Amino acid sequence: MKHIFLLLVMTTQLSGCASLGKGMAEAFLEKQQAVDTRLCEIWGKPFKGLAPNLGNKQGKMKVLMVHGVGDHSPGYSTQFIEKLAKELDLPVMSSQYKNIGLTSRLDNSKNLGNLRINRFLSKDRSKELLFYELTWSIITAKQKEVLAYDNSGEYSFRRAEVNNMMKLFSNDTGPDPIIYLGESRNDILVSFGQSFCWMTKSNWNDLPDDKVQACSFNDDSAAKNMLIDQYAFVSHSLGSRIIVDGMQRIASLVDQRDADFSAALKRKEIPIYMMSNQLPMLQLGEKLPDVSNQKDAYCKENGEKYSQRMLAKTPIIAFSDPNDLLSYAIPHGFVEKYLDSRLCTEVTNVNINVATILDAFGLGKFANPIDAHVGYDTDDRVIALIAKGIGDSNTSGVVKDRCRWVETID
Repeated sequence: MKHIFLLLVMTTQLSGCASLGKGMAEAFLEKQQAVDTRLCEIWGKPFKGLAPNLGNKQGKMKVLMVHGVGDHSPGYSTQFIEKLAKELDLPVMSSQYKNIGLTSRLDNSKNLGNLRINRFLSKDRSKELLFYELTWSIITAKQKEVLAYDNSGEYSFRRAEVNNMMKLFSNDTGPDPIIYLGESRNDILVSFGQSFCWMTKSNWNDLPDDKVQACSFNDDSAAKNMLIDQYAFVSHSLGSRIIVDGMQRIASLVDQRDADFSAALKRKEIPIYMMSNQLPMLQLGEKLPDVSNQKDAYCKENGEKYSQRMLAKTPIIAFSDPNDLLSYAIPHGFVEKYLDSRLCTEVTNVNINVATILDAFGLGKFANPIDAHVGYDTDDRVIALIAKGIGDSNTSGVVKDRCRWVETID
């Protein structure tokens, strides 16, 4: 944020007052950041978060995180999961995480990324969370090398410092949605499908470690676990589109091949917590779903096509910062027109400032758009909403104190 005040500091340096200018800028920043008045508004029905399912006596609570645009390395979710585990009061974790090299069942030579799994427990071991972190960016990294020259010293030194920082960010993140619409789309969806397969098929002791191995839904354990385990997804930007498309792909495949797994999937409610939600923008260039505007027919028990649904319910909790240039709320009518009715989607919009808004000395208010795009997974209010939801006695104090909730009804 101090780049905003560079002009002030430079001006005072020219007049021999460098230390005064720097001190003024820092004091101004500290004063504005002292009181947190950032926006947090929620529109939607009550939702419970992850906490109520941690004590599942029959099965496990399993969460899969899918990153968005940009190159990522395994372990990118560490800060998020550590804050989430603290909010859920899970102070015990496995001494070692497990890594699975993802590949295709049809072509074992393909590198489809990495799935890292960690285990968290309460002190008395009565509550447990299995956290799965998918890293798929290796699939698009090769194609993005075409822009590597623009990040080299041959070109970057000609840019102003802040402009170069933003250009590097653009080169890293901008190509991924374009690549996703091309030939790599199927590999990315297979990577997600393999992650979901391992998530459903195996419990902690059964998971392979440091192996490249393909998973198959055609296994009794997958269908049995689907009946007793609880699942949730956490995504960022493009990851949200990957999850929605990936679940539609899985549902269509298992419906044809595995009746038991398909029947179990139709009984599940699987929430998706979408950080920096981009579904409206990522719909551009996409064809309309095969089934739309038929939610009542597929999702109500007396609906004529109820038996053909994909899931019992897909709650979407969409987090968007108004100052995130790549984030959008989900508008009225979007779900009915652009998402498959068989997902039985229900939306909660969370309009939240994850970046600090500052008054640039009366020149206008400003929030760093990069902070607004990447700051969701470390924001205490976002973590608390994912962990404990809103609308009952379990709601976190930070949400009660700092968020305004408008409950919606049918």
